[in-house]
Amino acid sequence: MKTQFAEKALVLFSGGQDSAVCLAWALARFPEVETIGFDYRQRHGIELEVRRAFLDGLRAGFPEWAERLGEDHMVDLSVLADVSETALTRDVEIEMAEDGLPNTFVPGRNLIFFTFAGAVGYRRGLKHLVGGMCETDFSGYPDCRDTTLKSLQASLSLGMARDLAIHTPLMWIDKAATWAMAEDLGGAALVDLICETTHTCYLGERGQRHPWGYGCGTCPACELRAAGYRKYREARIEL
Repeated sequence: MKTQFAEKALVLFSGGQDSAVCLAWALARFPEVETIGFDYRQRHGIELEVRRAFLDGLRAGFPEWAERLGEDHMVDLSVLADVSETALTRDVEIEMAEDGLPNTFVPGRNLIFFTFAGAVGYRRGLKHLVGGMCETDFSGYPDCRDTTLKSLQASLSLGMARDLAIHTPLMWIDKAATWAMAEDLGGAALVDLICETTHTCYLGERGQRHPWGYGCGTCPACELRAAGYRKYREARIEL
């Protein structure tokens, strides 16, 4: 794979599968990459605990990337839990809300994340902001849409008087293709690292290890991840 270097990047790294793949994507393209995570008292707060294991695994298993992987930033956004009553910030059953969106939707979350990432990027000289938002396999969250993030890129660039660029490498691919991207970027070693150390389950369950990683196996995030992994493995077997 040909690597093209550009300016420095800041990856929104939650500790989940999608953002882990995006981090590998950024490390294959940019000479320097930093990461940022957000604590908004999410129900699946275990993702913040596994972040370090994945970062350590990257440094140990991928020396070329280790040279480019820089500082990790953690931002306290606990106020987000105070202003949002969702299934990701309180202990309630996951279900569809009256507006047609699942009650896992945290209003404004990605807008806030990118705004803080832009502020850190401004201070650190990091032009490129990378996130794992996707409009193919997603729950209809309006702040994951391509049009939303293009608009946000323009607003952040104007508001900070800096030419910031938002990248969403997973925007138009499904979960099977996301697994395939991980393999293309870092081989089986990266896929295994993602399975073992990342966390995507909405309920924060880490007691059971599935072929695709840890999780309850029944929440929407687990079902989507598991289905994508099966499709990815079936495609690899057919090759």
